[in-house]
Amino acid sequence: MAVPLLEKAMRRGLAVVKIHSHPGGLAEFSPVDDASDGELFESLRSWTGDLPFGSMVMLPDGKLFGRVSSANGFRQLSRIAVTGDRIRFFGLGSTDVREQELRTSQAFGPGTVSLLRQLKIGIVGCSGTGSWVCELLGRHGVGGLVLVDPDFVELKNLNRILNATYQDALDGTLKVNVQKRAIEAMGFGTLVSTFAKDLMDRSVVEALADCDIVFGCMDSHDGRDLLNRIAVFYNIPYFDVGVSLHADGLGGVSHVVGRVNYLQPDGSSLLSRKHISAELVDAQSCLRRNPHEYEARRGEGYVANAHVESPAVAGVNCQLASLAVNDCLARLHGFRSDDGHDEICMCIVNTYMQTIRHEEPCLRLAKRAGRGDCAPLLDVPQLGERCVA
Repeated sequence: MAVPLLEKAMRRGLAVVKIHSHPGGLAEFSPVDDASDGELFESLRSWTGDLPFGSMVMLPDGKLFGRVSSANGFRQLSRIAVTGDRIRFFGLGSTDVREQELRTSQAFGPGTVSLLRQLKIGIVGCSGTGSWVCELLGRHGVGGLVLVDPDFVELKNLNRILNATYQDALDGTLKVNVQKRAIEAMGFGTLVSTFAKDLMDRSVVEALADCDIVFGCMDSHDGRDLLNRIAVFYNIPYFDVGVSLHADGLGGVSHVVGRVNYLQPDGSSLLSRKHISAELVDAQSCLRRNPHEYEARRGEGYVANAHVESPAVAGVNCQLASLAVNDCLARLHGFRSDDGHDEICMCIVNTYMQTIRHEEPCLRLAKRAGRGDCAPLLDVPQLGERCVA
């Protein structure tokens, strides 16, 4: 049974991890474990070469600890992340609750406050919903935020970008810089990294691959598809925030629906849930790569609605961003009685909210869960052949 798995690991350059339990609750590796791991990994190394090997132990309460093996001996894992209906991190230390975190600690406990301060979270899109996600995660004392958005503040989007000013629009301030300024002024000590670049940039992919959680606050199909890939390849939980508002431009509103999709690496995807389409992914990717080819396709009727701007207002964006951040907090903390859903749909026109469960994994992406570095990166030719450093 192990031989096919080892052959697969060799073909794809994947890590091999041995997992066993300590029914008695011993929270460290025993001398027996040392001897067993050393013998097993020496045997595997003689067969598979320099592939990484790991050993993990599960305790009766579900906690995990582990180490990696090399020719120089064992090295303890500093962090283990498990992405399921709950999002769990093991191996992190504890921190004291600061005065600005007291009220959050009263709600969620010092353990969650400590966890948030040790997480790095990526936010792609810092405009409508994204600016509110930045605000909420900053106010919760998240340790590090990676902000991605190539655009500048304009007068037309002052109605929905939190913390943006009229002067920012006149100056053409980058949206990521507006949010960085606001987050740092909060005084929580959050480390903010900004990327005023397109998501289809290697440095952006590398930065997001190093995050513990990612939030997608974009409306483009190709961008959401690429972020879904990053989350799958690097085993990162992904919260996608989307708003659809239909209005006639004269005050008539017929449709306001927001969705928060929680995506696990080996589960369903935005594509399999039909929230993005392969046709628009291809069309928008073409528009990004080769505008002349895109215009030719559009003129021939092959693509439509690939760059249509939609109405957007702050109240709706704020409500959806809050829903997404609270969903994330619930999965980190565990205060919710039922985490069996992975999509929340909210209609403001008809005033309802429903939760949905997507059982079937994505046939296109789920098999790439945990694939990590590969050439080309994310199996996307435009990202080139060099692996992530």
